[in-house]
Amino acid sequence: MYLAPLNYDRYFKKVFSETRIAKRFLEDFFDVEIAEMELLPTKHKITDDATAVEFDFRCKIGDNFVIIDMQQWFKTDIVKRFYMYHSMNTVLQLEKMPDKSIDLEENRKRDIKDYDKLIPVITLIWLADDDLNFKDDFVSYMMTGEIVNDFIKNKNLWREDNILNLITEREKCLEIINNKTRKLDFLGKNKLIYAFQPNIVRNKKYSKYLKWFELADKTRNRLNEKGWFNEYLKDEIFVEIIKRINTESFEQVDWEYINDYEKFREKVKRFEQVIFEEGKEQGIEQGIEMERSRNANMTAIKGIKAGLSNELIKLITSLTEDQINELRKIHTSEKQ
Repeated sequence: MYLAPLNYDRYFKKVFSETRIAKRFLEDFFDVEIAEMELLPTKHKITDDATAVEFDFRCKIGDNFVIIDMQQWFKTDIVKRFYMYHSMNTVLQLEKMPDKSIDLEENRKRDIKDYDKLIPVITLIWLADDDLNFKDDFVSYMMTGEIVNDFIKNKNLWREDNILNLITEREKCLEIINNKTRKLDFLGKNKLIYAFQPNIVRNKKYSKYLKWFELADKTRNRLNEKGWFNEYLKDEIFVEIIKRINTESFEQVDWEYINDYEKFREKVKRFEQVIFEEGKEQGIEQGIEMERSRNANMTAIKGIKAGLSNELIKLITSLTEDQINELRKIHTSEKQ
């Protein structure tokens, strides 16, 4: 192995901790030029019981807060979890949000947070394995008026002889989308984007971000060699990436990390196969895709039946140790 897998958490963070690299990736993915980028803290305690949440990368670019998070493992909660991260990046702006004074009667004043200073959030999730059943390179979600969703889903409206009604309904949608009263357009500026590494590598569309995902994909092959990456040596940013994940300078602790990570990956793959096979036996048309949307408890039970450790089940389902042990008790009593 010449380069360590970029998709593994340790090396993903090691690469993106360099501001120049992160800046260039964002420029390539969004096809923009970034004049200035401010790195922000990635680890936060956000609840009364001090639960810690850590982003892979977080920064401020102009009028946007940006998160990049890489998802390597199969997880059942991927959509809800990253929606929470996305929402948190809005809430965390309270850290530095200025106050403004409101004049009250009798020369009194009251200081409140100036929420007008809130800026949009863009969350980019880099999925190493999953494609969420999409074939495109990425999919982007944003908040917009419900009327737009209704417009798209109204089958009766979409008939060839219905063009005038279509135009009328479209104008209603545009009226809502273009309404900037009290800065309503702020809602549509927030985006949650899922980028699918398998699709990007397979589709090979002409795009600046393609080489990033191809590089990551090549590094996942344990047999990767130095010659595989010659094409990247003309670009100083990629030379720096290669330097940061070059295994020639690795110590024993790095190799132990890689070996442990690969063992987990193999177990996860086997677990996915168990779910897929059970899905076929039950006649589930979409197999694993439907199973992924099921309750985390059901997934954990399947892991218990498959003989998986608590550590791996926690990794897959995000359940706690106590929750998994309780499910083990239930499973044991049912067997008896």
